[in-house]
Amino acid sequence: MFAAIGIVVLFAMVFGGFLLAGGSLGPILVALPFEMMMIGGAAIGAVLIGNTMHEIKLLGGGFGKVFKGPKYSDQDHIDVIALCSKLMKLMRSEGAVALESHVTEPENSTIFAEYPNLLADDSVRNMICDPLTLMVVSSGTLDTNAVEDVIDNAIKVQLHELDEPQHAIQGLADAFPALGIVAAVLGVIKTMGSINEPPEVLGGMIGGALVGTFLGIFLAYGLAGPMASRLKQVNTHDAQMYQSIKQVLISSLHGYPQPLVLEAARSGLPPAHRPKLTDLMDMMRGR
Repeated sequence: MFAAIGIVVLFAMVFGGFLLAGGSLGPILVALPFEMMMIGGAAIGAVLIGNTMHEIKLLGGGFGKVFKGPKYSDQDHIDVIALCSKLMKLMRSEGAVALESHVTEPENSTIFAEYPNLLADDSVRNMICDPLTLMVVSSGTLDTNAVEDVIDNAIKVQLHELDEPQHAIQGLADAFPALGIVAAVLGVIKTMGSINEPPEVLGGMIGGALVGTFLGIFLAYGLAGPMASRLKQVNTHDAQMYQSIKQVLISSLHGYPQPLVLEAARSGLPPAHRPKLTDLMDMMRGR
């Protein structure tokens, strides 16, 4: 929502200020389709050159995240702590074998069924079930540090995929000013080929060429750069889900008491989205 509002404010302030200062949009509108074709087309070509179809699809999803915001709600962050805590409590009380039906067939698990949003999310479900499956097949004898290494590697891979669109958008932000200069230089070349035209014609042609420089800078610092920053914020918020899973699983495997396990996961959440420890403890007691 704020991204859409920001874009409206951006266009209103830039072009509104230009009009109020006595400028005319006519030359800009005349040159805009051609400059946009050169700059936008070059940007699309660069994206196609530097990425596979998988990364391009992720890039499209990244633009969507800028406007939709984080994938996971505050309640999802609380639920994942509760879900993992219940699974580890079952493991402590009945042994690793008791987890088998829950982690090998989570769609049939009574514990996972309490959290349908998490059950439907492949990345979260796998982040929980895969290391616990290792515990099941090893009858709970795996070294905790080894399990932590497995989870860290899984998180690293997941974060890499999350970050790919942000890096691509930031790359576009970095490239747009240069692509704008390319368009402007082509406009100057065109102008120099018409050097015998009257001054009013040359002035219009030079103005059209400068639209390329303006557009490249405008797209870079007004749109692409802020979008990359926003996407990074969204990814950081969503990535905390995986850190919460890790904290609950590893703290439990170390044998920490449940309040300390809950605090280890809770304290990693951003302050604005962090529930009270007492609320988490009450939730685990079924209050």
